[in-house]
Amino acid sequence: MNIALIIAGGRGMRMGQEIPKQFLTVEDKPVIAYTMEAFEKHPDIDVIAVVCVEGWDSILAAYARQYGISKLRHIVPGGENGQASIRNGVFELERRYAADDLVLIHDAIRPLVSPEIISGCIATARERGSAIVTIPCQEAMLETADQLSSARVVPRENLKRTQTPQGFPLGRIAEAHRRALARGIVNSVASCTMMVELGEPVCFCAGSEKNIKLTTPEDLEIFRALLHLQKRQEGC
Repeated sequence: MNIALIIAGGRGMRMGQEIPKQFLTVEDKPVIAYTMEAFEKHPDIDVIAVVCVEGWDSILAAYARQYGISKLRHIVPGGENGQASIRNGVFELERRYAADDLVLIHDAIRPLVSPEIISGCIATARERGSAIVTIPCQEAMLETADQLSSARVVPRENLKRTQTPQGFPLGRIAEAHRRALARGIVNSVASCTMMVELGEPVCFCAGSEKNIKLTTPEDLEIFRALLHLQKRQEGC
């Protein structure tokens, strides 16, 4: 079984909005609906679970009904940070599903995840035990200590930009969260960074520049432009 665990537990203050950014409406549809639809439409996804920011669970359920998200089975409360939200979702799934079922952990604010990315994540996680969606680093990279200057180049060929989904067998990621708690690792920025902090290697699969994360108002403009392009390509 393949389970999409969508993380919608944050409020996204950098967007400068009162509404959590995953619930913002873009082109007459909330961001979270685009994200759920991507997994709903994928034939290899069996179940969707969403970790939801406090007070928005009923709105999420209403959107799922409105947009025909029939695979949504679980709505889980968010935590105090991203790692805690993921942990809440993983532990809830562990109670209900088998250790060898696959979980794809995905940011709610990456609404343009493609079928090809989802399929590649599933295949790599099944074959290699983990799958972190990544893209090459194209820019020149400089290291800085003071955020104002640099005297050191970081070779970009040694770097990957990580995205989501990030796929693992459910038993493996649940056990990793228990180990992280025991070691005091409680605020890692992503599942892949938590695994690396635990000394666990992770494997890569291909992402896309279009698999954008909506963090700032400028990202929303890019998202709108990509939606318009997508509609033109589909002949809508």
